[in-house]
Amino acid sequence: MGRGRPSTSRKWRGAQAQWALGWAGAAVGTGAAEVECGRGTWKMSSTSQKHRDFVAEPMGEKPVGSLAGIGEVLGKKLAEKGFDKAYVVLGQFLVLRKDEELFREWLKDTCGANAKQSRDCSGCLREWCDAFL
Repeated sequence: MGRGRPSTSRKWRGAQAQWALGWAGAAVGTGAAEVECGRGTWKMSSTSQKHRDFVAEPMGEKPVGSLAGIGEVLGKKLAEKGFDKAYVVLGQFLVLRKDEELFREWLKDTCGANAKQSRDCSGCLREWCDAFL
């Protein structure tokens, strides 16, 4: 019998379990995927920390850059067009009747957001609406 194969396999499962354990604490709320490993099922987050922070509390006067997918460059472009606060961008999301596809197109046209940035932002706003509206 080849001793390398089972040992490597056990080490790999152990590494997977360690990795999943590291993510288990961050998988609070939605946007999590389940991962099976030798010790049970763990949840792994598929959203950024910025997304989770934004969705965790009321919006208040948060700047536009606090939205997931909106960094310094896009935030500046949006602010120059009058969308300086997250609630102003939320207003546009609501005017578009929470249609994520239309919102992503608007975001691309307004500030040049790419597909991932617009998807992250629309998902963040959708989840915030689900939690607070």
